[in-house]
Amino acid sequence: MQQTIYYCYDAYCGWCYGFSNIIKKIAAAYKSEFSFEVLSGGMIPVENPRPIAATADYINAAYHRVEELTGVKFGEDYLWHIRNPSESDWFPHSEKAAIALCIIKEIYPDQQVQFAADLQYALHYEGRDLTDNEAYRLLLEKYKIDADEFYKKISSEEYKEKAHYEFTLCKQLQVTGFPALLLQTDETKFYLLARGYDNFNNIKARIENIMNELNK
Repeated sequence: MQQTIYYCYDAYCGWCYGFSNIIKKIAAAYKSEFSFEVLSGGMIPVENPRPIAATADYINAAYHRVEELTGVKFGEDYLWHIRNPSESDWFPHSEKAAIALCIIKEIYPDQQVQFAADLQYALHYEGRDLTDNEAYRLLLEKYKIDADEFYKKISSEEYKEKAHYEFTLCKQLQVTGFPALLLQTDETKFYLLARGYDNFNNIKARIENIMNELNK
């Protein structure tokens, strides 16, 4: 079987946003050795919508640390909602972004790592509300995807089920936080490459150690 690296992430996870450049670098370095699959984790359930005010204090305290450690920048249009939660109309949830990723994975399986990063940039830098269909329009232009077809799929039960299957799969893989990176080498064998943010060299060293062990 094809050995696969699974990237378990959530579009709303700030640490995953910080990890975007690392996972893109890993995917580029190992594209000939492994297939890559991004799985959405469903960090913020759609069933229990809460305003951004519920998490704004935590994010306002944490985003500086993400910037310091990872080098990413959070955009002013995003931070406005974090600093002015009582004025924001955001009710974040993970479902719609996860559905969008499922659609892209079907059309461009080789670009799912990049698309996940683009989703996070759209939210955390450009301040686009990923629960709003219009947030995806610029990405559709970038990826040359027919808007009518995309919007039909993003509202369909079929792709909603695909997204929720990914949420379940992350739980089955015992992922309890994001980002998480796992390497599957056969039907039943998984190796944990990263739990939470980590740097490229550490992850690369783990991959090389696993491959050396398997090739003995």
